[in-house]
Amino acid sequence: MKNSVATLAEMKAKGERISQLTCYDYSTARLIDQAGVNMVLVGDSLGMTMQGYTDTIPVTMEEMIVYGRSVARGCQNAFVVMDMPFMSYQVSPEQALTNAGRLMKETLADAVKLEGGKDVAEQIRAITAAGIPVCGHVGMTPQSHHAFGGFKVQGKGEESARRVLEDALAVQEAGAFAVVLECVPPKLAALITSKLDIITIGIGAGDGCDGQVLVMQDMLGMGDWRPKFVKTFANVGQVMKDAFAAYHQEVQAGTFPSQEYAYVKSDCSDDTLNILDREYGRQEPIPFSVVRG
Repeated sequence: MKNSVATLAEMKAKGERISQLTCYDYSTARLIDQAGVNMVLVGDSLGMTMQGYTDTIPVTMEEMIVYGRSVARGCQNAFVVMDMPFMSYQVSPEQALTNAGRLMKETLADAVKLEGGKDVAEQIRAITAAGIPVCGHVGMTPQSHHAFGGFKVQGKGEESARRVLEDALAVQEAGAFAVVLECVPPKLAALITSKLDIITIGIGAGDGCDGQVLVMQDMLGMGDWRPKFVKTFANVGQVMKDAFAAYHQEVQAGTFPSQEYAYVKSDCSDDTLNILDREYGRQEPIPFSVVRG
């Protein structure tokens, strides 16, 4: 059955844990969906995982739409959430609503996600008032990592912990159906979860949240660096490297493709090949001086 805001809320009410993974392409989306994962996040983390940037700041609306529509087509049951990229919502509620509408309309996703707490409450109100489900994101918000002095845990001291809690409460009050808690101390994340009626999704926030999300490449061992909170569920990165190396070696050795990988039964007849050989003859190579112009 297709996951929805209602079915996810019902899972929280029953105490059932919610699974979420990031995804950026159709083929992987199909596999994640078939595995039964509840939610898929088309994260602006694609700037790092798919484009090779050092952070998420360069990602554009147009790029989110291209990746997002591919993922949405691959998900029959998973609930698809689209990240709103940097500066696509911070200017005003009107800007936020316009861009949230684009993401929904042009990708056919199920919800949008934006970073921030009290500072983006008006944007969340505007978007939800238009009937678009919103997931919040508080704690360590990657789009603001320059202000934090890096990708650092948030909420360790009393003042910082109060800020994260108040941001989560503000996101709920503004109408969000869920909130991501990123890089938050486990006891604080559990406290926030107990104070909220909406779903909490943790990443680096311990086991006290209603659900968990990980970056797909991280949990498959495909990255060069693994955050402390990531468990490698399969070393797919090494499997891929081994396969690429084996392919390279067989091509160079001339052992691939063998006859079993060729259309031998439908090959051209000897008569046809002889006719073509006589008709076209040997072509003289073009002089190098001509090629250079």
